[in-house]
Formats: sequence, C-alpha cells, structure tokens
Amino acid sequence: MLQFEKILNIIRSLQNKGGCSVTLTYAEAGVSISEGERFVRQIKKSVRSTFRKGVLNEIGGFGAFFDARFQGMKSPVLVSSVDGVGTKLLVARMMNTYDTVGQDLVNHCVNDILVCGARPLFFLDYYATGALSVGIAARVIAGFAQACRENLCSLIGGETAEMPGLYEPDEYDLAGMIVGVAEKHRIIDGRRIRKGDVLIGLPSTGLHTNGFSLARKVLFPKYSPEDHIDELGTTLGESLLAVHRSYLGVVRPLLPRFDIRGLSHVTGGGIVGNTRRILPRGRSLSIRWDAWDRPPVFGLIQGTGRVPEEDMRRTFNLGIGLVMIVPERQAGGVMTWLKRRKEPAVFVGEVT
Repeated sequence: MLQFEKILNIIRSLQNKGGCSVTLTYAEAGVSISEGERFVRQIKKSVRSTFRKGVLNEIGGFGAFFDARFQGMKSPVLVSSVDGVGTKLLVARMMNTYDTVGQDLVNHCVNDILVCGARPLFFLDYYATGALSVGIAARVIAGFAQACRENLCSLIGGETAEMPGLYEPDEYDLAGMIVGVAEKHRIIDGRRIRKGDVLIGLPSTGLHTNGFSLARKVLFPKYSPEDHIDELGTTLGESLLAVHRSYLGVVRPLLPRFDIRGLSHVTGGGIVGNTRRILPRGRSLSIRWDAWDRPPVFGLIQGTGRVPEEDMRRTFNLGIGLVMIVPERQAGGVMTWLKRRKEPAVFVGEVT
C-alpha cells in the first residue's frame, strides 16, 4: 500500500511540475476501442450467416451458447481441437490476401475432429494484431464464415485482441477452436487397426498449413510471390496460398458404409508421423512413396533448397492430405465409391 502511495505521489508531481501533463488515452497507447466496436458491427452479417440450429446467442456477448440436445444420438460425445495457421500468414501478408487463411484454419480444425469420427458443431476464433485494421480483419473473418458455411458449422464467437508492442502494427496472428460431436460407439481411434489393413490417401491441395517456415527459407531468396512459375501453372504466392482442403464432404458419407478403422490428417510430421499416432502398439507402416505424383510445388521446394528426401517426408504432406485405413477386403469397394464421386484416391501403403 505504501509503495502504491509513493507511485501516486510521483505521478502527481509529474503532472504539476512546470505545468506539463502526462495524460494519455487508450487510443494514444495504440488500442482503439471505437475501431473494435466498428469491426464487430461490420462482421455481424457475415458471422450470423453461419448460424445453424442449436445456436442460442447473438453476436457480442461474453459467452456463446449452443443447445446440447442431439436428436437421434444415443451417446453423444463432444470432440474438440485447437490450431493455428503458422507462418503461412506471412505469405498471405506478402500477397495482400487475407480471406484464404481464415478458410485454412476452419478446414484444418474440421479435419482434426473428422478423423475422430466427429462432425463439427461450432467454431471460435482468436484474432490478435498490433493495430486493428477493420478492412483486413473483416476479410479474415469472411474467410472463417465461408468455410463454416461450407462445413455446416457455426461461427459462434471469437476474440479480437489489439496488442501494440507485442505485434507490429501490420502483424496479426490467428487461432481457432472447434467443437464437434460423435456417437460414442462410432468414435474412430485406431484401436481396431490390424496387420494387412490398407492405407488409402486423399489428395491435398498443396502445402495446406504446414512446412511454410522451410518453404519460405528455401524459395523466397530466389523467387518473389508474384513470380509466375511455369511448372506450377500459376504464381508462387497463389500456389502457396492454395486453401487447406476440408475432407468432411468426402469422408462423412463413407463412415456408415464401410469399416473405416483409422483416419489420419496429414499435417506437420508428414504421412508417417501423423498416421503412426493412431496405430495400436506393435503395428507399423509400409508406405509406397512412388504410388502417386507429387504436386509440383514440392519438387520446386526440394530442388531449389536441395532438401533431403527424409526431411521432405517429415515436413510436408507431399500431396496426400488425409489417410484412411480400411480392411483389405473393403479397399476395392472404398476405391470404387470414391471413383464414382470423382475423388482421385490412391493406395499409399499398408499396416505391417
């Protein structure tokens, strides 16, 4: 208490000395409450467009409400996950493109709970920046909203934090939290995976949201994001910013039709590192690395940086964004089902 009184006396003396003033507003410190309020008003329509049955609140409250009655489910289990976009944000800033990273984050989180057998219910975002630019932030939120609508998921709430000193004025970071639901007896956790089960891979759209620190280190000393790369068929920046794919629409219809024993979302750690996470003890993987053609962007990264093959396999998805593990007797049926829906799946290996 005495220390606090000393501080007050110092402040008073500074205020009175020579008529000088130390008055400082929150806005002058770098945080604009009025801009934050304007931002909320601007995104309301976009956010509300994602609301589905079960959302009980309006935008702007202290908490978000979702009705936890799940008709037709005997033992519903909530499944949650949290993630970010990583240094892909730096490429987005270089390209002055902001809506795609919002889609990236939602789709990434959707995939993380999908591989557990869950469908998404609602998503919450965290947007942190050095100085709030309503125009940029609104484009990021628009990306969230678009992906939420596509995944039948509600953007139910979020937090916008303006933190000068921690971030530069034009810097921002994202995090996303998702909650979904699964029937307890239909949870997919890999326990039933057996020797001889087949790995079926679904194609990625590129790097998705992993490996960008290595990709930037390798590519940007030689290229700029605006450079058109013939082997990519587009600019380098557009190739790197290809939206992280959601596999919900492909995988969900498969689950009641086939015995899907395991699902792996291929992110940092690559095909082996992520798929190994769901294997029972005593099981291993045999990957057929030549079974598919890698998207050209991976060849560009490896060739430009002379990146060792082992590092490529541990860092990137290499063109396979999701792996399904199914009994060998059902593998043909799964492939036929996918082919009819024009999904270019490939056999990528087996469980050993």
